[in-house]
Amino acid sequence: MTASAAAVASVRDVSKTFGARKALNGVSVEVAAGEMVALIGPSGSGKSTLLRSITGLQSIDAGKGVIEVFGETVQKNGRTTGSVRAARQKLGMIFQQFNLVGRLSLFSNVMLGALGRIPEWKGFLGLWPAADKRKAMEALHRVGVSDYAAQRANTLSGGQQQRGAIARALVQGAQAILADEPVASLDPVSARKVMELLVELNQRDGLGVIVTLHQVDYAIRYCDRVIALKAGRIVYDGPATGLDTKQLIDIYGPEFEDAFWEAKA
Repeated sequence: MTASAAAVASVRDVSKTFGARKALNGVSVEVAAGEMVALIGPSGSGKSTLLRSITGLQSIDAGKGVIEVFGETVQKNGRTTGSVRAARQKLGMIFQQFNLVGRLSLFSNVMLGALGRIPEWKGFLGLWPAADKRKAMEALHRVGVSDYAAQRANTLSGGQQQRGAIARALVQGAQAILADEPVASLDPVSARKVMELLVELNQRDGLGVIVTLHQVDYAIRYCDRVIALKAGRIVYDGPATGLDTKQLIDIYGPEFEDAFWEAKA
């Protein structure tokens, strides 16, 4: 596979072992800038491990595996490189449990996205540049939660918190969004709103999006490309419209309909 400087992520022959289990087994995949990609697969298939490895939050096995982010090598021979911090600045990371500081206001949480641009002590004291404050309020307005800017994060609903996490990524100036089960803790209505927001960021802003999902119907509905993993290997990589019942049974087994959040047509 040819690495591209334009690629959000280039993963080549990557493995990750936990004890006797291969969470990733020789995985190679590339996600280009501007793509909207879903990672699907049963629990334990390796999709979250792959996403965390791209960000450098999970180290890979020593060997010939290499991970590049926007053309910079972030992992090689089982070690993260000096480029990993700079790469993370380009990646807005969204998690299932939102990763907001509950005692801080939503606005303060969103402002944390600007920490990479100012000295940490200024952020600790709340000495944020006026331009970043404006950017934070614009981001909160865009994701539909500006009315809750002054409210403590732990008093907000899950959907509101997740939209706040997306606003934080916008303030960060992320060039791509990596989201690990971003709707798993949400009700279906909130989940659809979050997925629609990710689609808007992809289509309107050109941000690459890689999202792990348990919900196959959401992967098909909202993403152009689907990568399916099973037992640490890629078993499907292609257009979302190309997934048929036989392939889904191969991925999930005979109870594949359990992977659909809403009723399968």
